Amino acid sequence: MSKDFLGHPRGLATLFFTEMWERFSYYGGRAMLILYMTAAVTDQNPGLGLSVLEAGALYGLYTAVVYMTNLPGGWIADKFLGARNAVFYGGLIIALGNLCLAIPGGRTPFYIGLALNSIGTGLLKPNVSTMVGSLYSKDDKRRDSAFSIFYMGINLGAFLAPLIAGWFGQRVNWHAGFLVVAIGMVLGLIQYRLGAKHLGDAGLLKPSNDSPEENTKQKTSLRNGLIGLVAGAAVLVLLDRLNIYPLTINSVSNIVGVLLILVPFVYFGFLFTTGGFTAPEKNRIAAIIIFFLAAALFWSAFEQAGSTLNLFADRYTNNKVFGAEFPSTWWQSVNSIWIIALSPVFAWLWLKLNNAGKEPSTPMKFTLGLLFVGLGFLLLVPAAQMLNSGVEKVGVQWLLAVYFIHTVGELCLSPVGLSAMTKLAPERIVGQMMGIWFMGAALGNYIGGRVGGMFESFPLKNIFFAVFCTSLAASVIMFVLIPWMKRLMGEVK
Repeated sequence: MSKDFLGHPRGLATLFFTEMWERFSYYGGRAMLILYMTAAVTDQNPGLGLSVLEAGALYGLYTAVVYMTNLPGGWIADKFLGARNAVFYGGLIIALGNLCLAIPGGRTPFYIGLALNSIGTGLLKPNVSTMVGSLYSKDDKRRDSAFSIFYMGINLGAFLAPLIAGWFGQRVNWHAGFLVVAIGMVLGLIQYRLGAKHLGDAGLLKPSNDSPEENTKQKTSLRNGLIGLVAGAAVLVLLDRLNIYPLTINSVSNIVGVLLILVPFVYFGFLFTTGGFTAPEKNRIAAIIIFFLAAALFWSAFEQAGSTLNLFADRYTNNKVFGAEFPSTWWQSVNSIWIIALSPVFAWLWLKLNNAGKEPSTPMKFTLGLLFVGLGFLLLVPAAQMLNSGVEKVGVQWLLAVYFIHTVGELCLSPVGLSAMTKLAPERIVGQMMGIWFMGAALGNYIGGRVGGMFESFPLKNIFFAVFCTSLAASVIMFVLIPWMKRLMGEVK
């Protein structure tokens, strides 16, 4: 049997399918999440019976925490487990989490399942990507191609999951849908173990060069962090028992929202005041702060695919093609279809413009990303007005166009954002800046969930227009800042 996978080491195939099944698990569950939470307990396919406001808060909380756990997950792998073990244990925890979601036992197993999924994703997601890079030497020309293939695995899982798990969730019952994603993660773990022989030493925990004192300090940090989490939870429970700060979905979500805003800016303040960076390094860190804010605003609109737009697809879209009806969860596959179709086009476009000396700068690409994500919501304003005028449901062309426009925005902003973090960050904090990038995604997901919670509280046309105005304003501000951003970035383009 050939040792190659599309001209790459066979280990890439192992990681490709591991990530594919993990994304199958995440996007399959995400497609059903807000619909399951808001489905009445008396329905033929009963859900949790949460209000849309509560469901939006919980959706935002969950999707934010999934990204927040990437930072400690990478650190734990680096210091204690090694990426290879972290990926396996993370996948195992995700599978257990999805099995909890598959249990028809009400809210308790559901909450436990979401918590396990968040922890497991934090261990698996950052470390499987690290292992891809470990398969190649730094000067191996196949490295960029490998990540392109790996990225297709992400989108293949995201494409298949809503189609399969969503069908079971809406046509059989929600718990069957969650069971499907649990089975998918188990299949991913099985092939990961079987394919481990092709990984060489990628992801193995390397002997530490740290002194015994430093190793002890790291273990103490982990222990103190766990103690802090337990103590924080205990304080919240005590405040709830004393009726000082009752624990509800909204109150817990509010706490996480404050942390998502506070932590990055405390961290940035620390870098500027005690980091010991040179003036050019501080300039680049200032540019990172602007990109962080812009990315958070972009994801706050884009990630409403799983909240606001998911509810719009389920309640107000005529989900039929050539007379055949399809589950509303299938809309969650459309972004992946556009990504697969448009990624080669954008790769060709940027190369063509670069050769002509006309490729947009990184700040300009951010400007375009914000503009396109806003235009997608502007397109839905007349659709919402049609609903107000008495139309029961709108056609599929509205959401198809929205997801196309949003994917164009994503391809303008997301890939260049990751690249900008690695180029702009001072060398000794590159890993931390990648964690900050994920914090931006977490903040955006959180905001997107909370906006989705307003679905029943405000007229849809007002919500869509407000998101457009916010994105447009951010786009205009970014455009005005381009000359200043270029000066901050120095030679980095």
